[in-house]
Amino acid sequence: MTVYTRYVALGDSQTEGLGDGDDVTGHRGWADRLAEHLACANPDLLYANLAVRGRLAGQIRSEQLAPALALRPDLATVMAGMNDLIRPGCEPAAVAEVLEEMYAALTESGAHVVAVTFPDIGKIAPIARPLRPKVLDLNARIRAAAARHGVTVVDTFALEFVTDARMWGTDRLHASPAGHARIAAAMAHSLGLPGSDDTWMLPFPSLPPAAAWRVAAAELRWFATFAGPWIGRRIRGRSSGDGRTAKRPELTPWAQPAASVPAAGSEAPAASCGESQPSAG
Repeated sequence: MTVYTRYVALGDSQTEGLGDGDDVTGHRGWADRLAEHLACANPDLLYANLAVRGRLAGQIRSEQLAPALALRPDLATVMAGMNDLIRPGCEPAAVAEVLEEMYAALTESGAHVVAVTFPDIGKIAPIARPLRPKVLDLNARIRAAAARHGVTVVDTFALEFVTDARMWGTDRLHASPAGHARIAAAMAHSLGLPGSDDTWMLPFPSLPPAAAWRVAAAELRWFATFAGPWIGRRIRGRSSGDGRTAKRPELTPWAQPAASVPAAGSEAPAASCGESQPSAG
Protein backbone atom coordinates (compact mmCIF):
# COMPACT_ATOMS: atom_id res chain seq x y z
CA MET A 1 0.00 0.00 0.00
CA THR A 2 1.26 3.48 -0.88
CA VAL A 3 1.45 5.85 2.07
CA TYR A 4 0.72 9.41 0.99
CA THR A 5 2.39 12.32 2.74
CA ARG A 6 1.37 15.44 0.75
CA TYR A 7 -2.22 15.67 -0.48
CA VAL A 8 -3.45 18.65 -2.54
CA ALA A 9 -7.07 19.05 -3.68
CA LEU A 10 -7.91 21.16 -6.75
CA GLY A 11 -11.43 22.06 -7.80
CA ASP A 12 -14.57 24.09 -7.29
CA SER A 13 -17.36 24.16 -4.70
CA GLN A 14 -17.67 20.38 -4.36
CA THR A 15 -14.03 20.10 -3.35
CA GLU A 16 -14.29 23.21 -1.18
CA GLY A 17 -17.02 21.30 0.65
CA LEU A 18 -20.23 23.24 0.04
CA GLY A 19 -23.25 21.32 1.27
CA ASP A 20 -21.31 19.90 4.23
CA GLY A 21 -21.18 22.71 6.77
CA ASP A 22 -21.70 26.42 6.16
CA ASP A 23 -19.87 29.72 5.74
CA VAL A 24 -20.10 30.42 9.49
CA THR A 25 -18.78 27.19 10.99
CA GLY A 26 -16.77 26.18 7.92
CA HIS A 27 -17.18 23.62 5.16
CA ARG A 28 -15.95 20.07 5.58
CA GLY A 29 -16.62 18.19 2.34
CA TRP A 30 -15.27 15.04 0.77
CA ALA A 31 -11.68 16.30 0.44
CA ASP A 32 -11.41 16.98 4.18
CA ARG A 33 -13.00 13.59 4.82
CA LEU A 34 -10.49 11.94 2.49
CA ALA A 35 -7.63 13.73 4.25
CA GLU A 36 -8.98 12.36 7.51
CA HIS A 37 -8.87 8.84 6.09
CA LEU A 38 -5.37 9.36 4.67
CA ALA A 39 -4.22 10.54 8.09
CA CYS A 40 -5.37 7.25 9.56
CA ALA A 41 -2.71 5.58 7.42
CA ASN A 42 -0.17 8.36 7.96
CA PRO A 43 -0.63 10.69 10.95
CA ASP A 44 2.07 12.95 9.49
CA LEU A 45 -0.08 13.75 6.44
CA LEU A 46 0.15 17.29 5.08
CA TYR A 47 -2.97 18.58 3.31
CA ALA A 48 -3.87 21.63 1.19
CA ASN A 49 -7.24 22.44 -0.39
CA LEU A 50 -7.00 25.03 -3.18
CA ALA A 51 -10.62 24.73 -4.36
CA VAL A 52 -12.82 27.79 -4.72
CA ARG A 53 -16.54 27.73 -5.42
CA GLY A 54 -17.83 28.85 -8.81
CA ARG A 55 -14.57 28.26 -10.65
CA LEU A 56 -14.60 27.02 -14.24
CA ALA A 57 -12.08 24.42 -15.37
CA GLY A 58 -9.91 27.04 -17.06
CA GLN A 59 -9.87 29.16 -13.91
CA ILE A 60 -8.89 26.15 -11.83
CA ARG A 61 -6.00 25.49 -14.19
CA SER A 62 -4.83 29.11 -14.21
CA GLU A 63 -5.30 29.79 -10.49
CA GLN A 64 -4.64 26.45 -8.79
CA LEU A 65 -2.33 24.31 -10.91
CA ALA A 66 0.89 26.28 -10.40
CA PRO A 67 0.38 26.60 -6.62
CA ALA A 68 -0.43 22.88 -6.47
CA LEU A 69 2.77 21.95 -8.33
CA ALA A 70 4.78 24.21 -6.03
CA LEU A 71 3.52 22.19 -3.06
CA ARG A 72 5.02 18.98 -4.58
CA PRO A 73 2.12 16.66 -3.77
CA ASP A 74 2.38 12.90 -3.96
CA LEU A 75 -1.42 12.77 -4.18
CA ALA A 76 -3.72 15.22 -5.96
CA THR A 77 -7.43 15.16 -6.67
CA VAL A 78 -8.94 17.09 -9.57
CA MET A 79 -12.68 17.68 -9.70
CA ALA A 80 -13.62 20.30 -12.30
CA GLY A 81 -15.95 20.84 -15.24
CA MET A 82 -19.47 20.85 -13.84
CA ASN A 83 -19.60 24.65 -13.68
CA ASP A 84 -18.65 24.63 -17.36
CA LEU A 85 -21.27 22.03 -18.31
CA ILE A 86 -24.19 23.97 -16.87
CA ARG A 87 -23.32 27.13 -18.80
CA PRO A 88 -24.68 27.73 -22.31
CA GLY A 89 -22.25 27.03 -25.11
CA CYS A 90 -20.03 24.64 -23.17
CA GLU A 91 -17.84 22.45 -25.38
CA PRO A 92 -16.87 19.23 -23.57
CA ALA A 93 -13.78 18.84 -25.77
CA ALA A 94 -12.43 22.20 -24.57
CA VAL A 95 -13.14 21.35 -20.93
CA ALA A 96 -11.46 17.95 -21.30
CA GLU A 97 -8.40 19.58 -22.85
CA VAL A 98 -8.02 21.76 -19.76
CA LEU A 99 -8.47 18.78 -17.45
CA GLU A 100 -5.89 16.78 -19.38
CA GLU A 101 -3.36 19.60 -19.03
CA MET A 102 -3.79 19.38 -15.25
CA TYR A 103 -3.58 15.58 -15.26
CA ALA A 104 -0.38 15.72 -17.32
CA ALA A 105 1.34 18.38 -15.25
CA LEU A 106 0.51 16.76 -11.92
CA THR A 107 1.42 13.21 -12.93
CA GLU A 108 4.66 14.40 -14.54
CA SER A 109 5.55 16.04 -11.22
CA GLY A 110 5.25 12.65 -9.53
CA ALA A 111 1.76 12.93 -8.04
CA HIS A 112 -0.81 10.17 -8.09
CA VAL A 113 -3.91 11.89 -9.48
CA VAL A 114 -7.52 10.90 -8.84
CA ALA A 115 -10.34 12.32 -10.99
CA VAL A 116 -14.09 11.72 -11.26
CA THR A 117 -16.81 11.43 -13.87
CA PHE A 118 -20.05 13.34 -13.49
CA PRO A 119 -23.58 12.05 -12.79
CA ASP A 120 -26.62 12.27 -15.04
CA ILE A 121 -27.58 15.72 -13.77
CA GLY A 122 -30.95 15.56 -15.53
CA LYS A 123 -32.00 12.94 -12.96
CA ILE A 124 -31.05 15.31 -10.17
CA ALA A 125 -32.62 18.45 -11.64
CA PRO A 126 -35.06 17.75 -14.52
CA ILE A 127 -34.39 21.18 -16.00
CA ALA A 128 -30.89 19.91 -16.85
CA ARG A 129 -31.99 16.90 -18.93
CA PRO A 130 -30.88 18.49 -22.24
CA LEU A 131 -27.30 18.47 -20.91
CA ARG A 132 -27.07 14.65 -20.75
CA PRO A 133 -25.24 14.29 -24.10
CA LYS A 134 -22.59 16.77 -22.95
CA VAL A 135 -22.17 14.92 -19.65
CA LEU A 136 -21.68 11.65 -21.53
CA ASP A 137 -19.22 13.32 -23.92
CA LEU A 138 -17.16 14.89 -21.13
CA ASN A 139 -17.13 11.67 -19.10
CA ALA A 140 -15.79 9.72 -22.09
CA ARG A 141 -13.08 12.30 -22.61
CA ILE A 142 -12.14 12.24 -18.91
CA ARG A 143 -11.74 8.45 -19.03
CA ALA A 144 -9.60 8.67 -22.16
CA ALA A 145 -7.39 11.46 -20.82
CA ALA A 146 -6.99 9.66 -17.50
CA ALA A 147 -5.90 6.48 -19.28
CA ARG A 148 -3.24 8.40 -21.18
CA HIS A 149 -1.70 9.77 -17.98
CA GLY A 150 -2.20 6.98 -15.47
CA VAL A 151 -4.89 8.88 -13.56
CA THR A 152 -7.25 6.94 -11.30
CA VAL A 153 -10.90 7.63 -12.17
CA VAL A 154 -13.80 7.27 -9.76
CA ASP A 155 -16.43 6.46 -12.37
CA THR A 156 -19.88 6.74 -10.81
CA PHE A 157 -22.13 7.70 -13.72
CA ALA A 158 -23.87 4.33 -13.98
CA LEU A 159 -24.38 3.81 -10.24
CA GLU A 160 -27.95 4.21 -9.06
CA PHE A 161 -27.24 6.01 -5.80
CA VAL A 162 -25.40 8.91 -7.47
CA THR A 163 -28.65 10.57 -8.56
CA ASP A 164 -30.57 9.74 -5.38
CA ALA A 165 -31.89 12.96 -3.81
CA ARG A 166 -30.20 12.01 -0.54
CA MET A 167 -26.82 12.42 -2.23
CA TRP A 168 -27.53 16.09 -2.84
CA GLY A 169 -28.32 19.17 -0.81
CA THR A 170 -31.46 21.19 -1.27
CA ASP A 171 -29.81 23.22 -4.05
CA ARG A 172 -29.17 20.00 -6.07
CA LEU A 173 -25.78 21.40 -7.05
CA HIS A 174 -23.72 20.36 -4.05
CA ALA A 175 -23.47 17.03 -2.30
CA SER A 176 -25.16 16.60 1.06
CA PRO A 177 -23.09 15.51 4.09
CA ALA A 178 -24.08 11.92 3.22
CA GLY A 179 -23.05 12.58 -0.39
CA HIS A 180 -19.67 14.00 0.61
CA ALA A 181 -19.11 10.94 2.81
CA ARG A 182 -19.85 8.68 -0.18
CA ILE A 183 -17.44 10.57 -2.43
CA ALA A 184 -14.69 10.39 0.18
CA ALA A 185 -15.33 6.66 0.62
CA ALA A 186 -15.12 6.18 -3.16
CA MET A 187 -11.81 8.04 -3.29
CA ALA A 188 -10.42 6.04 -0.36
CA HIS A 189 -11.48 2.77 -2.02
CA SER A 190 -9.91 3.78 -5.32
CA LEU A 191 -6.63 4.37 -3.46
CA GLY A 192 -6.84 1.10 -1.55
CA LEU A 193 -6.65 2.81 1.83
CA PRO A 194 -6.88 0.61 4.92
CA GLY A 195 -10.46 0.08 6.03
CA SER A 196 -11.94 1.12 2.67
CA ASP A 197 -14.28 -1.14 0.71
CA ASP A 198 -16.96 -1.03 -1.97
CA THR A 199 -19.95 -0.37 0.32
CA TRP A 200 -20.03 3.20 -1.00
CA MET A 201 -21.54 1.76 -4.20
CA LEU A 202 -24.64 0.40 -2.45
CA PRO A 203 -27.98 2.11 -3.15
CA PHE A 204 -29.73 4.07 -0.44
CA PRO A 205 -32.64 2.32 1.32
CA SER A 206 -35.89 2.50 -0.63
CA LEU A 207 -38.38 5.25 0.11
CA PRO A 208 -42.11 5.30 -0.70
CA PRO A 209 -42.90 7.34 -3.84
CA ALA A 210 -43.82 10.96 -3.22
CA ALA A 211 -47.20 12.32 -4.24
CA ALA A 212 -47.19 14.13 -7.58
CA TRP A 213 -48.24 17.43 -5.99
CA ARG A 214 -45.32 17.24 -3.56
CA VAL A 215 -42.90 16.66 -6.42
CA ALA A 216 -44.32 19.63 -8.34
CA ALA A 217 -44.19 21.86 -5.27
CA ALA A 218 -40.57 20.86 -4.62
CA GLU A 219 -39.64 21.75 -8.21
CA LEU A 220 -41.21 25.19 -7.88
CA ARG A 221 -39.46 25.84 -4.55
CA TRP A 222 -36.13 24.73 -5.98
CA PHE A 223 -36.45 26.97 -9.02
CA ALA A 224 -37.42 30.01 -6.96
CA THR A 225 -34.81 29.46 -4.27
CA PHE A 226 -31.80 28.21 -6.22
CA ALA A 227 -32.17 28.08 -10.02
CA GLY A 228 -33.59 31.61 -10.32
CA PRO A 229 -30.80 33.29 -8.33
CA TRP A 230 -28.19 31.24 -10.21
CA ILE A 231 -29.58 32.44 -13.54
CA GLY A 232 -29.58 35.99 -12.18
CA ARG A 233 -25.88 35.77 -11.33
CA ARG A 234 -25.09 34.48 -14.81
CA ILE A 235 -26.97 37.39 -16.40
CA ARG A 236 -25.03 39.87 -14.23
CA GLY A 237 -21.74 38.11 -14.91
CA ARG A 238 -21.26 37.29 -11.24
CA SER A 239 -20.05 34.13 -9.52
CA SER A 240 -20.58 32.69 -6.07
CA GLY A 241 -16.79 32.62 -5.76
CA ASP A 242 -16.20 36.31 -6.43
CA GLY A 243 -13.72 37.63 -3.87
CA ARG A 244 -13.10 34.22 -2.30
CA THR A 245 -9.82 32.42 -1.84
CA ALA A 246 -8.84 28.85 -0.98
CA LYS A 247 -9.73 27.69 2.51
CA ARG A 248 -6.45 25.81 2.99
CA PRO A 249 -3.87 27.25 0.57
CA GLU A 250 -0.76 25.75 2.19
CA LEU A 251 0.25 22.22 3.09
CA THR A 252 -0.30 21.91 6.81
CA PRO A 253 -0.53 18.94 9.16
CA TRP A 254 -3.98 17.36 9.08
CA ALA A 255 -6.10 18.34 12.05
CA GLN A 256 -9.85 17.77 12.02
CA PRO A 257 -11.40 21.28 12.01
CA ALA A 258 -14.35 22.15 14.22
CA ALA A 259 -16.67 22.13 11.21
CA SER A 260 -15.97 18.45 10.64
CA VAL A 261 -17.52 17.41 13.95
CA PRO A 262 -20.94 16.11 12.90
CA ALA A 263 -24.05 17.53 14.43
CA ALA A 264 -26.36 15.32 16.44
CA GLY A 265 -28.26 13.01 14.14
CA SER A 266 -25.80 13.35 11.29
CA GLU A 267 -25.78 10.43 8.84
CA ALA A 268 -22.12 10.98 8.04
CA PRO A 269 -19.91 10.59 11.12
CA ALA A 270 -16.15 10.76 10.94
CA ALA A 271 -14.45 7.58 9.78
CA SER A 272 -12.58 5.65 12.44
CA CYS A 273 -9.03 4.65 11.60
CA GLY A 274 -8.91 1.09 10.38
CA GLU A 275 -12.66 0.97 9.75
CA SER A 276 -14.60 1.33 6.53
CA GLN A 277 -16.05 4.68 5.58
CA PRO A 278 -19.78 4.81 6.34
CA SER A 279 -22.12 4.05 3.50
CA ALA A 280 -24.19 7.06 4.57
CA GLY A 281 -27.37 5.22 3.79
